[in-house]
Amino acid sequence: HFNPHKHLKKIGLANQTTMYKKETRAIGQLFQKTMMKKFGPDLLNEHYYEFDTICDATQVRQDAVDELCNMHFDPEKPDLDFILVVGGFDSSNTAHLLEIPHMRGVPSFHINTADCIQAENVIRHRTIDGDIVETKPFLQHSMLWLTSDDSKILKKPLRVGVTSGASTPDKEVQDALGRIMMLNKLSEHE
Repeated sequence: HFNPHKHLKKIGLANQTTMYKKETRAIGQLFQKTMMKKFGPDLLNEHYYEFDTICDATQVRQDAVDELCNMHFDPEKPDLDFILVVGGFDSSNTAHLLEIPHMRGVPSFHINTADCIQAENVIRHRTIDGDIVETKPFLQHSMLWLTSDDSKILKKPLRVGVTSGASTPDKEVQDALGRIMMLNKLSEHE
């Protein structure tokens, strides 16, 4: 039977490279404080070691999505209509990028290819639970149009935040944005 007061002598921390850096640091600080309390600050390095295995490209993307969410809720800046996450459906890195806006209440869609955005104003996307679903209409009326004070219907700018998994080709992102711009333009003729 494991008794931490008797048996716990050393801890090394290594983790999944796509974990959130903030979560990883919090876990590391908990272990560090525990070992410092048990052995003192002078002996900490003999009893605790942390491996920095977080992928920098992943962290940069997570920070950028967090900033997009901040922008969405900043009254000084225009709201985003949604955040588009492009990358493999099986990528935990990309799944984490979808979790950030989901947890913050910002509409978001995770697609794996530009083909997920269809000319019929349909998007096939992965949900936070991992299900692949279709949403129609993808571009909602409220994203595209507003009613002026004198009851005129006016086209409004579509505001999209975009990110992608670290290994997603730029061309896939560009193609997805091209399809969104096409749908936005087609909406003017409806």
